[in-house]
Amino acid sequence: MGRKRRSAASVLILLILIAAAIFTLFPIYMAILNSLKTQGEMLTNILSLPSTLEWGNYQDAYKKINYLRSLKNTAIVVAVGLAGIVLFSSMAGYKLSRTPGKLSAFIFGLFVMSTLIPFHSIMITLVKISKDLKLQGTTVGLGLVYIGLGVAVAIFLYHGFVKSIPRELDEAALMDGCGEFRLYLRIIFPLLLPITATIAILNTLWMWNDFLLPLLLLTRFQEYTLLLSTNMLFGEYNNDWSAILSSLVLAMLPVVVLYLVLQKYILHGIAEGAIKS
Repeated sequence: MGRKRRSAASVLILLILIAAAIFTLFPIYMAILNSLKTQGEMLTNILSLPSTLEWGNYQDAYKKINYLRSLKNTAIVVAVGLAGIVLFSSMAGYKLSRTPGKLSAFIFGLFVMSTLIPFHSIMITLVKISKDLKLQGTTVGLGLVYIGLGVAVAIFLYHGFVKSIPRELDEAALMDGCGEFRLYLRIIFPLLLPITATIAILNTLWMWNDFLLPLLLLTRFQEYTLLLSTNMLFGEYNNDWSAILSSLVLAMLPVVVLYLVLQKYILHGIAEGAIKS
């Protein structure tokens, strides 16, 4: 009976996972399917297969959203934000993990508690501060704002992962005359590769797909990210759905490729960072 129950439970879990996968992938399938249709064919029946593949929709979308410029803007935002998050969070997570005491625990607790604050409750204040600091209206400024919003979760993950690195490495390096910053840069940071890859892909997905914060901080069309440029295709009286769906597919393509390359690090890094915290 025990074996049959375990088998039935495994089948049930498998069915739930399949249903979850279908639920998640169906919108992507619909976007790709309808991006290859004419406007009239899509409005007639969104579930049908296209009679002919309208690859011209992608060419049209490429021009309308100025894809290369929008891609460059998005890449700048992600590069600035990701570099800052990885650099500051890895150093902070390492130092807090290696410095036991009430002060370190208090500071770490503040970072963890800050993740519970909803973005919408600080949105207006954040925009005002960004404007006062001259960060509003530039892709680099937007990337700097992302650093402030993203370091808390990254510190939590780095803090837990550092605990899996033996302290004897630190002691041996310090006895050989290695300075603390050199110890972090040459010995500790290379060992953080799994969790760094996890943090990189999670934050890249977040910043790449974010719409609200760029909408609040980017004021010029020349600085628009991919999603903001796609939003320009929505009109008051008419929406060019063929171009919109094609633009969304083009926007998600780079980050999907990145995810496929780094996916093996994600679950491992999250498990290591979360369990040991």
